[in-house]
Amino acid sequence: MSGAEAAAREPTAGADLGAAVREAARTLARAGIATPRADAELLAAHLISRETGEPVSRGELAARMVTGSWPAPAGYAELVASRAERIPLQHLTGEAHFRNLTLRVGPGVFVPRPETEVLVDELNAFLAARGEASPVVVDLATGSGALALAAAQENPGARVLGVELSEAALAWARANAEDRAAAGDRPVEIVAGDAATALPELEGAVAAVLTNPPYIPEDMVPRDPEVALHDPETALYGGSPDGMLIPTAFVRRAARLLVPGGLLIMEHAEVQAAAAAGLFAAEGFTGVETVLDLTGRERATKGYAGGRGPAAPGAP
Repeated sequence: MSGAEAAAREPTAGADLGAAVREAARTLARAGIATPRADAELLAAHLISRETGEPVSRGELAARMVTGSWPAPAGYAELVASRAERIPLQHLTGEAHFRNLTLRVGPGVFVPRPETEVLVDELNAFLAARGEASPVVVDLATGSGALALAAAQENPGARVLGVELSEAALAWARANAEDRAAAGDRPVEIVAGDAATALPELEGAVAAVLTNPPYIPEDMVPRDPEVALHDPETALYGGSPDGMLIPTAFVRRAARLLVPGGLLIMEHAEVQAAAAAGLFAAEGFTGVETVLDLTGRERATKGYAGGRGPAAPGAP
């Protein structure tokens, strides 16, 4: 269905909000959206929040639909039509949620995913066990800044740096870092550079490195149009048939940045878990473990640099 056809099926602004959302959900379901009702509600809540200047939750939206006290917001049909064309929901609302953060996102930056949040859980546990007053934490290929900003917010004593090569992504990361600093979080340093060679001045001084590198095999096209057509290729493809060329460079860089016993945790595809574990071991990491996400998938690998330090939890 084209955007024009989808828009034609939508109630106009001023129509009953409940009817508009129900029709929007049907439109999105026909377009193959996996969560049509949720997306329809989030788009309506976004527009109403913008109109009123106050954040509107899905719960409040549902209550208003029951009471019939809100009309459909202006522009709703057009926004639903764009979502039906598989433009990412986060591009349409201009924001993505990651742990306790609301981040600005849009064209040119990878949209952070909930499954990546497990990296922050592992980091938090490591830093808590380590007990260092001001550890240095580095996020290689920071993208929107999601991992770096979550690490800083949840570990306020840490010095956190995010490294990013893409100029477009850098702009998003810096905007998000400014937002979080203005909100009172410890400032995060967003550094322009290649993660494979970045931060030579910090070699041997970093307590933890976390990274969600590009890792999709170069001949594999993501199934979802939102990813294949809208996430930047530089954030997706790992540079080789197995997708491990760029992750390999990142692991090697982490090995030089980390203090002995420092933590590296890296996201990867489920099918790359064995390759990632072998790579970590080849680069001298010990206590190497696969980390599962909340769905039970082999989402990441962690290990400790230069032999296990006394505060490397979970390493054998």
